[in-house]
Amino acid sequence: MKRGVKMRQQIKSGLFILACLIFGACSSTKNLKPGEILYTGADININPDSTAKIDNQKEVKGVLLDKTRPNPNKSILGIKFKLAMYNLAGEPKKSKGIRYWLRNKVGEPPVLLSEVKIPYNNAVLKSYLISQGYLQSEVNGDTVVSGKKGKALYTVVTGARYKINSVEFPKDSTGIVQIINQNKDKTLLKVGDNYDLETYKNERIRIDNDLKEQGYFYFNPDYLILQVDSTVGKHLVDIRIKVKDIAPDAGLKPYTIDKINIYPNYSLRRDSAIRNSTPEVYKDFNIYDTRHTYKPGLFDRLVFFKKDELYNRRDHNQSLNRMVNIGIFQNVKAEFLPVDSFRNNKLNLNIFLTPLKKNSLSFSLTGTSKSNNFVGSEAKLTQTTRNLFRGGEQLDVSVSGGFETQVSGQAKGLNSYSFTTEAKLTFPRFILPFFNFNSTNAFIPKTIASLSYQSLNRGSLYGLNSFKGEFGYNWKENLYKEHSFNPISINYVTSNVTNDTARRDSLFSANPGLEKNLERQFIIGSNYSFTFTNQMEDFRRNNIYFNGTLETGGNVWGLFAGKNDEGKKTVLGIPINQFIRVETDFRDYYKITKNLIWASRLNLGYGYGYGNNTSIPFVRQFFAGGSNDIRAFAARSLGPGSYKLPNQTNNYTDQSGDIKAMVNTELRFKLFSVLYGALFADAGNVWLRKEDPLRPGSGFNFKDALDEIAVGTGAGLRVDASIFVIRLDVAFPIRKPYLEPGNRWVIDQVDFGSSTWRKENLIYNIGIGYPF
Repeated sequence: MKRGVKMRQQIKSGLFILACLIFGACSSTKNLKPGEILYTGADININPDSTAKIDNQKEVKGVLLDKTRPNPNKSILGIKFKLAMYNLAGEPKKSKGIRYWLRNKVGEPPVLLSEVKIPYNNAVLKSYLISQGYLQSEVNGDTVVSGKKGKALYTVVTGARYKINSVEFPKDSTGIVQIINQNKDKTLLKVGDNYDLETYKNERIRIDNDLKEQGYFYFNPDYLILQVDSTVGKHLVDIRIKVKDIAPDAGLKPYTIDKINIYPNYSLRRDSAIRNSTPEVYKDFNIYDTRHTYKPGLFDRLVFFKKDELYNRRDHNQSLNRMVNIGIFQNVKAEFLPVDSFRNNKLNLNIFLTPLKKNSLSFSLTGTSKSNNFVGSEAKLTQTTRNLFRGGEQLDVSVSGGFETQVSGQAKGLNSYSFTTEAKLTFPRFILPFFNFNSTNAFIPKTIASLSYQSLNRGSLYGLNSFKGEFGYNWKENLYKEHSFNPISINYVTSNVTNDTARRDSLFSANPGLEKNLERQFIIGSNYSFTFTNQMEDFRRNNIYFNGTLETGGNVWGLFAGKNDEGKKTVLGIPINQFIRVETDFRDYYKITKNLIWASRLNLGYGYGYGNNTSIPFVRQFFAGGSNDIRAFAARSLGPGSYKLPNQTNNYTDQSGDIKAMVNTELRFKLFSVLYGALFADAGNVWLRKEDPLRPGSGFNFKDALDEIAVGTGAGLRVDASIFVIRLDVAFPIRKPYLEPGNRWVIDQVDFGSSTWRKENLIYNIGIGYPF
């Protein structure tokens, strides 16, 4: 009885809070003290007495509003949620409990009109307008009060915006001025452009970068002055660039590199002993490595500076990037010291490197829950050995095992087990026969050789054994572009099926195409992948990601392979797969606001089998459905085409195709703290290039493809703690491609109140990380 009463009280409290938030039953001004006025925000009128509008007036107004202080209480759909929580909690008697948490963690105190400093805001807004070229602007602020609420009103008179009339560079003949004039055609200051203080700052940085490339190590942008003359008339300015007279001598001369000292086993504890040891001289380097931990040639690929060459920032940055990204050093520090205390123009370079431990062991445990009613876990143990052959190489050996079991549905208790072991050896350079290639950018090229074995046991039904070996290269062209090329990729797959004849026949009968997919497969080919992304640039309103892959199988080996009695080309008596596979993945992330992102993805794939094959091998085919795909359908259950596997809940669903088209779009928004929400829609399907007679509707043709697209929608919650993301999505189909044409849209059948509909249509997805 007591438990029931308590539950009813909690429900009433929750409904009361909800009513307060939705209908405003809890007044935001109710708890204000006499004389206190709630601040509701600022408003700005730009040139109210003039009919002429300035350029980008809406954008300028938005920037000015963002610069006013303080900010009013946060609101969602007009409801001051945090303030309501603050008022609802009242004054807690203890520094813990639900009332304290609501008031101090969820809620926020009222922002009062008395906190608004009008003169300060006037000065801030005027300063910004002047920086944008409105040199005669004026700002006047006032407050407007209505009852217990008040706002700030700022009237802005901008005046005309000034433009650049002329730009003059220094004219004397000193070395530093010559370099400035050599690159003046790259200036950011263009005649006719608007006066913009930010552009002037960037111009000083541009000149400083040019000088740094020519040895002026101690120069600083602050040594430059841009004199602006606004007395020209007609709202124009003349700009004169000059080096300040007070600039120090050290900043006005170029420096060359003298000694290059490298300390690859540096530690503060052994500082004096290391510095006083005898170095090994290799080319231009003095290497203080008494333990001979590293081959001297390694530093020739990491350090771009040469003795007696001018200092330049490009070599500086590229050297640091390489030493950091090679993955064998814990700390990297480059120290430039003047020789003889600025009496000459030489610098000594000291490079201090603190190595990571040679061996490390890592363990991870992952829990999974998939949309096909399977849950499971995987444990992975990885041994990493760094600097294996004293040239910065890295060997990773990993062993992982997992299981998967269905916890609901008619196949309850049908378990799946996997075991994987892999060895990967990475060399921090290109290894090419008959050719020594050294890249010269900031990113270290890698040669990677890997061997792996995976065993997958699908309950007592069938098992797969996969052996794979690859040799190839990975390199970054720049910060945005990355390439991966494996000229040699060998994959051998065998399978074993249950010896129970009746069960085996039932399995293949219920899963058309599965028997062929479980045939022994031998794939010898090459693959190439290209990735472009600017996601690391948070300042962008719009970020994109693109990945394209091309894989071929049996194309070269097929020229030399013999044929068996069935006319199939073989290697070592095993039929080889001959195919071409192309896939593209394009993603767009548009920031509507700071906490509201519209993310979209387009994923297209095409595979063409030839020679021995009419279709690409099963392990290279495309799948649809699942937590990172079309979330309203169970994993690997969609397609191919309009085909539907009968009695899906009784079997593993492994439907695949040679062709894939998928579109995802998702609106992501922050709720509070680390909790985020999402609304999404997914559409797509897979098809076979040539129809399988056992699976009617599985073939692809342009005329019917659009009508065979599956569509689903749903909502999700994400816990985004930066270092990890846990995701829960619930989705349901609104278009089912396996229904009869004309009846495939099922929006009108959506019925959340029906338990039967929910059981048949709601799909729950739990995942780690974002779906894309």
